[in-house]
Formats: sequence, C-alpha cells, structure tokens
Amino acid sequence: MMKQLNGKEVANTLDQEMMQRVSELKAKGIIPGLSVILVGDSGASSVYVRNKQKRAEKLGINFDLIHFESDVSQDTLLNKIEELNNDNTVDGFIVQLPLPDHINEDKVIKAIDSKKDVDGFSPENVGNLWIGQPNTLPATAAGILMMLDFYNIEIEGKNAVVIGRSNIVGKPVSAMLLERNATVTMTHSRTKNLPEVTSQADILIVAIGKAKFVKSNFVKEGAVVVDVGMDRDEEGKLCGDVDYDDVSSKTSYISPVPGGVGPMTITALMDQVITLAERR
Repeated sequence: MMKQLNGKEVANTLDQEMMQRVSELKAKGIIPGLSVILVGDSGASSVYVRNKQKRAEKLGINFDLIHFESDVSQDTLLNKIEELNNDNTVDGFIVQLPLPDHINEDKVIKAIDSKKDVDGFSPENVGNLWIGQPNTLPATAAGILMMLDFYNIEIEGKNAVVIGRSNIVGKPVSAMLLERNATVTMTHSRTKNLPEVTSQADILIVAIGKAKFVKSNFVKEGAVVVDVGMDRDEEGKLCGDVDYDDVSSKTSYISPVPGGVGPMTITALMDQVITLAERR
C-alpha cells in the first residue's frame, strides 16, 4: 500500500527538536545566526528568502537579510561576504542564486568561508562530501536523506537511481547515498534506455525539471520515489517531475508536490545553522 513521504509532517516534527536545541544554546549565551544576501528583486528568490526568514524566526534563529539592488558591483558584494566571513555572530550565510549576469557566481561562491557555507556549494565542501568528510551539505540533498530516515526507509544495500546530475541535487544526493552504502546509478538526459535503468531502482530520486516526465514504466513495483521537481503542468497547476497519478499506485512510498521535498530543504538548512552554532 502506497504511503506519502509527507515533508510538512517531517518538518513540523523536526522543528520541535530544533527549537529544543536552540533553547539549549541560548541557555549558554549562544544565539544561532543566519544571514542571507539577496541581489535584486526576483520574485522567486524573494519568496525563497521569505520562507527561510519565517522558519528561522519560528525556531529562534537570528535572521539577517542583506538586500542589494541588481546593479550592485561585484566588489561590493565580495566585500560584504568577507565581512560576514569574519562576523562571529553569524554561524552561516547564503548568497541567494541566481545572481545578475555581471557578477561571477563561481567567484562569489569561492569567496564564502567553507565553515559558514550553509548551502554546501563551496569547492572545499563539495570535495569534503565526496571523500566522506562533509562539513556542510547542499540543503535539498540533505533534506531528502532526513526524510528517508524519518520514515525508516533502509538505504544500505539498496539500488538507488538518481535522474539528474545538477550540483544542487543530483550529484550531492548521489554522494550521500553512496556514503550510506547504497549502490548508486546517476542518470541524465544522455542516458540510453532510461526507463529500463530506472525500473531497477529500489529508491528513485527525480530532479530534472520536466513536468510529469516519469511515468509508471520508469518505476519498479514497490519502489520509493522522491520527486524533487517543481514545475507547472499544461493547465498551469503546480506539479513535480513525476506523474503522481500514474506512478503512485506502484510505489511503497512517494513524495507529493507540493508538500514533499520542498519543506525539507529549509529544514536541512536550519539544522545545519544550528549545528554550526553548536560547534561554536
């Protein structure tokens, strides 16, 4: 019988645990601090930042939004990053992507102190992840693993197939599954006979940005399916990369869109900020 991987339920439960951890830190005189740099007024980016702020405030994390106009110079942005790198009250910070074309994203990411890089995108943190010594992790990938653990889904020894090889989800979640002793296959737009490959998966993670791309013939009977997509269907309704209605009856667990992976991304981000404060 199919069960949902309910990200909202997991997030609400973990929020209680995180609030307790923040309370214990405050008793020692430590307030976890998260800063977010937002450049410009992109609607989607502003929504993401607002959601992070609401969650941080709920948990008792000190949240600071630093907003620059879209024509801010790269040097001004890099100077602010250096300031945050040296601010002992900030445990972690994020530069919300994407950035305007005149700013070099790679240069910005590399300027962030790896010890404060709560997005887990710095080259040092990416390298640490692949050698099994992670400092911080990309939040969506970390949130997926937190959700699987919450539902006691066994990872060790399972065949895991990941569709998508992005630096934000596909690559890091593959590394994390490998570290947990899954046998991992990473697939992408050039993979031949894709349904044949994915239908071998005990755990199928889909992050490709194509609405309802994965149909029932992609899925093994009884598989766990995690849908990372956030798309619009032909009627303009929010949907995932998986055709939920077609696929769900074959699965043991499946994450819905919305309400699946989305809430877990911010949960993992907040968990990492608190962990960095605990290290402090």
